[in-house]
Formats: sequence, C-alpha cells, structure tokens
Amino acid sequence: MSDASFDFDVIVIGAGYGGFDAAKHAAEHGLKVAIIESRDMGGTCVNRGCVPSKALLAASGRVRELADADHLKGFGIHSAPVRFERQKIADHANQLVASIRTNLTKSLQRAGVTIIRGTGRLEGTQKVGVREINGVDRVLSARDVIIATGSDPFVPPGIEIDGRSVFTSDEAVNLEWLPRWIAIIGSGYIGLEFADVYTALGCEVTMIEALDRVMPTFDPDIAKLAARKLIDGRDIDARSGVLAQSIKPGAPVQIELVDMQTREPVETLEVDAVLVATGRVPSSKNLNLEALGIETNRGFLPIDDSMHVLVDGQPIPHLWAVGDVTGKLMLAHTAAAQGTVAVDNILGHHRQIDYRSIPAATFTHPEISSVGLSEADAKQLATDQGFELGAVRSYFKANSKALAELESDGLMKLLFNKTSGEVLGAHIYGLHAADLIQEVANAVARRQSVRELATEVHTHPTLSEVVEVAYKQAAHALAA
Repeated sequence: MSDASFDFDVIVIGAGYGGFDAAKHAAEHGLKVAIIESRDMGGTCVNRGCVPSKALLAASGRVRELADADHLKGFGIHSAPVRFERQKIADHANQLVASIRTNLTKSLQRAGVTIIRGTGRLEGTQKVGVREINGVDRVLSARDVIIATGSDPFVPPGIEIDGRSVFTSDEAVNLEWLPRWIAIIGSGYIGLEFADVYTALGCEVTMIEALDRVMPTFDPDIAKLAARKLIDGRDIDARSGVLAQSIKPGAPVQIELVDMQTREPVETLEVDAVLVATGRVPSSKNLNLEALGIETNRGFLPIDDSMHVLVDGQPIPHLWAVGDVTGKLMLAHTAAAQGTVAVDNILGHHRQIDYRSIPAATFTHPEISSVGLSEADAKQLATDQGFELGAVRSYFKANSKALAELESDGLMKLLFNKTSGEVLGAHIYGLHAADLIQEVANAVARRQSVRELATEVHTHPTLSEVVEVAYKQAAHALAA
C-alpha cells in the first residue's frame, strides 16, 4: 500500500504508547512508517508514569505487608523488623524502565519503523517538520500524520518547582530521597499511589485537596470506604476544601494554604518536600497547529471517534491524533487503543472507539478500579432515556478467597439498566480490583445483559466471585 509520492505512508509524532501502537500496527500492515520522538522512547508511561510507579508500588507494597504485624499475626506469622534499601527500590524501577524502553524500541525496529530522534511539528497538509537532536531541520511528507505527543504534569500558578524539594510525578518516580514529611497536592490516582508508596516507606504525608472532598474523582461510596484504609488508616493528614496558593522550595518548603471558597488564609505549612499531583496538561504547544487552522480546547486537540483531528467540527483529511493530547481518557491503554483505531481507519477499515468500555485502575493497596458510567452519569442517562437505573453491591467480606487472604475490606458497585439488564458501569475497591474490572469491561464492550452474565460459572474460591454475586443480584432485581 506504500505511496512512492510521499516520503512515508505514515509519520507519527510522539513515541509513547499511543504512538508506539499506531506505528507498529501500521508497519505490520505494510505501510512505510516513521516515528518522531524528542525525549525517551516510550513516553510518559514507560519513563515517568505507569511503569516506574508500579515498580515502586510493588516494592513498597512488600514492605507494607511485611511490616503489618497485626495482619501477619492473623496467619500465625511473626516477622522481624523490616529493613529496606531505598536505592535498590529505586534501581528496581529504573531497571524496569530501561528494559521496557529497550524492548519497545527494538520492537519498532523489527517491524521496520524508521525512528527519528527530534521534535516534530506540522508544516501544512501532509507535511511534517522535524528538528533533529543534531540540529538538522528538515520537512518530510506523509500520506497520513498521527499526532501522539502526550501530556505533561500540570503545575498550578503560585507553585515553584525545583525538582528536588518541590516536584511532580516525573521526578517522584526516581525516588531520590525519602522526606520525613511530604505534602501531596491532589488526591486523584497519582496522589493516592504516591501516598501509598511514601507511607509504606515510613514518610509522614499531608494530602491537600482543593475540592470539597478527598478523592473527588472516584465514586463517592467507593471513596468513602477506600479512604478508611488508604488515608485514615495510615500516617496521612488529609485536608479538603483548601488550596495551596503558594509553594516555595527550600528547607523547609513553605506552603500557604487558603480556603478554596473564600480565599482567606488558613495556615502556612512547613514540610520537607512537596509532590504536585494536580493532573496533566496536553503537550501541544509546539506542534505549529496554526499551520492547519486547528484550535485546541485548553490545549487538547479536538477529534472524532475515528481519531480524525477536527477543524470547525469537520475532519481534516489525513490528520489524526491519539492519546493524552486528545484529552479523552488520559490512560496508556486508551492511547494504545486509539492508535490502532487511527491506523485501521487509515487502512480503510472503518472503526470507532468505545470509551465507555475502557477500564481505569489505581494501584494502591488495596486497589481501586472502574469502568463505564459513574452513578451520576448513569442516573442522567436513565432520565434521558426513560429507564430505571439499577445498582447493586457485592462485598469482599462475603468472599471466601478474600477471607482466606485476611483482605476482606472491599466493595463492588454494579450499575445496570433495570429494563434491558445492560451493564452500564462498575466501581470496585478491594484486593486485585484492577484485574477484576476487566471482566466487567468486556461485558460493557459487548453491551451484555446481567440476565446472561448471571449464568456464567466462576471458579471457586476466587475473587472473581465478587463479580458473579453482583451479576446475580442484578439479575434478581430485574425479575423482582
């Protein structure tokens, strides 16, 4: 399918998970592909996000387990005081990053993808400019262009970053030191995961949330239950409704807190370090989008469900965008899915993406996961479409495997259409919640009814029976 009138069939700008999957998928289908990356291959997820943070969570989680004398006593186990080496934990994360980055690069090379190290930009229709690391600047042509430039941590106004005493998740994954007292700004999944790491390794944490409740992006019932263990049960002082108006690096770091509503001063905290975990912003500033008249929404590129970039609501031929830069669901697996959808459309196989069926997980101990609609959105859909919303709860404390593990703190909430039985969403807190959610995600993708799902046999004794019980409760509610 290669077109000799272009330098490449496809040029991908950005080699994170979205760009990687797009480039590899295109090359495997016979297209001539180039991928441009200005930083490390693998993007945020491999180098500064999912991969290193999960390595830290795995190591610190072992420390937490071994140090939990009361939990071990329940098994009749008595452990010696736990010792750990911070540098070796950091090395574990760094080695994993290096290994995955190398494997990813080799995978692209084996597929025949041309890797260009430099900064890419648009130079008009089907044209990409690239300033290579060696300073050479050139313009390449491509039949199709995919933008996959990802995102960067958002640092609110008034916060000064020095990378040492005040830093973002980009620096936190290096675990260069363990502050005695660290403040974490934000209580979303990034803040929660790092609070999990830091408290397991002996740090005192103050969590500062500007919105009116801690964990505001999670299902309220799940958040209430999870907070008992993930926040209240640990050395964490959580504050909501307060804004970190100013943060100045130093020893100590000074944080000026004000009331979120009134902006009246609350207090000035002095801590050893601050992690700013206030979300992420798209990396779209240097793409020369004006060359094609593209207007962003707070930096996010507008796209349709086929991944076409839009101008005035209409798709631009041969220009696509995937991943965090689109702002749809800022998750690595979403980016990867978008990348393959974009390439399939380039190949002429019409495909769209189903965001409702894409799960999300927070890898705390225990984990939190979700898929589909929030309860508020499900209620709105029920009102709009005129059906009754069903909601059931399945508890880990009734699950034999969870009881055997002495990890029965957990809940699954299942949302469904009481008329059709269609699964609309699920929210889980508990042991291995990140794995359990996939079964529900598959059901959402297939728009399945709890009527058929309730008859599926699950292995006993396993945590998956938490899902089975929820399906059966929902099916019973339909019959009632």
